Amino acid sequence: MTTARVTVDPSFRVGPAHRRLFGSFVEHMGRCVYGGVFEPGHASADALGLRRDVLDLTRELGVSVVRYPGGNFVSSYRWEDGVGPVGDRPRRLDLAWRSIETNAFGLDEFMRWTAEAGVEPMLAVNLGTRGVQEACDLLEYANHPGGTHFSDLRRKHGVDEPYGVQLWCLGNELDGPWQVGHKTADEYGRLAAETARAMKLIDPSVSLVACGSSNRGMPTFAGWEATVLEHTYEHVDYISAHTYYDPSDGDRASILASAVDMDAFIREVVATADHVAAKQRHRKKLQISFDEWNVWYQSRLRTDMDRGWVEAPALIEDTYTATDAVVVGDLLVTLLRHADRVGVACQAQLANVIAPIRTITGGAAWRQTIFHPFALTARYARGAVLLTEPTGPTHDTTRYGEVSSVDTVATHDEETGALAVFAVNRGDTDLTLDLDLRAFAAPRGEEHIAIDAGDDVNDPAAPDRVTPVTLGAPTVDSGRSSVRLRAASWNLIRFTAS
Repeated sequence: MTTARVTVDPSFRVGPAHRRLFGSFVEHMGRCVYGGVFEPGHASADALGLRRDVLDLTRELGVSVVRYPGGNFVSSYRWEDGVGPVGDRPRRLDLAWRSIETNAFGLDEFMRWTAEAGVEPMLAVNLGTRGVQEACDLLEYANHPGGTHFSDLRRKHGVDEPYGVQLWCLGNELDGPWQVGHKTADEYGRLAAETARAMKLIDPSVSLVACGSSNRGMPTFAGWEATVLEHTYEHVDYISAHTYYDPSDGDRASILASAVDMDAFIREVVATADHVAAKQRHRKKLQISFDEWNVWYQSRLRTDMDRGWVEAPALIEDTYTATDAVVVGDLLVTLLRHADRVGVACQAQLANVIAPIRTITGGAAWRQTIFHPFALTARYARGAVLLTEPTGPTHDTTRYGEVSSVDTVATHDEETGALAVFAVNRGDTDLTLDLDLRAFAAPRGEEHIAIDAGDDVNDPAAPDRVTPVTLGAPTVDSGRSSVRLRAASWNLIRFTAS
């Protein structure tokens, strides 16, 4: 059997396994909000209309931070429409997704939901059709204690204490021609810098995310980042990155190697940011907010949009395969490997819309296949991220050329001794992974969990058809452990090591 080798050493530290790497995204799109997290009258709904079954699954998923309310939606959104008495809120046309927005769920409902879910809120401001003043008004409503128009309006709406939201996105995907309020890099960069200055006058403690490219394939990629950061570098804390991988657009080997593209994307954004830092003599190292990523069957969206103006239409409710779960697991490996520069990451989206959680309006909720690698990684990636450099077999892909068959990362919690190795076999044959753990004192094997690629899905008839399989505890002999990685599989191998 082919063998790959990895050395795991606590001295090879990348950075902390930030909790914010395990974020999600709730956008007013399709049934993510209405029929997803919020459904008054549902059997599980609480007095606020929040679905308790979805809340329970959100906690189980291990989500740490949730971005809201968009996404493309935010670029024509009036945040004031979603606060105050629900009966007084206007119905609006949502230009992003050609839907009717009732505004029954808005900022205050979202903040109550985050408190129930135990997650940190991440809010986006509209820099598509609005600007500096509207962003400042929203920040005042959310974070100012009282004694001003918008902070007192929040108090009038029954929320005495400020929300204290720390993470803010300065718009969304303004590089995209599809975006309402699309701008050039100079136009957006100047507006983002002006908005950032003003917001930090109101609350200097906030962390701000400038819009990076919508994806690595944009014709303006890297040039957009460079120009935007020349305007904003000193005022912001993050530059965003977005990417999706379509399983219907490529060969299986290329899809399984999607993380190769994400890895290159991160390295190129970091290089561009560091170039601007050097040019402008900045000392701080800018972080990346990878606040949209996932597997997405994008070709299906065109069919979904072929309808009239309706409330909460079913949009891109992709049903994920076991292969998609392996890809998602590898994307998480990549995000962890760059924990020194990726400080926030949000899988898009949380419920129904390309989501780990699916629901039936008025009915059940269940875990999609991609739920499992996310939940297990969020649960066991603790402490410090350790750099691992596997040596071993490679194979060819149509899209990325020759790639490593094995992708790995490890985390180690010094306090508990928990050591987790996350390993993906992207190839089409089984192989042996030899782990050199001799840098740890008396490591002991705990558990090996795997998900194998395939076409099986989870659905209402069989919500647990695809679940992780426990393969037993790995053996350790003289600080070494050999583990079989089945073809096209995601693996979590746990040890106790001090």
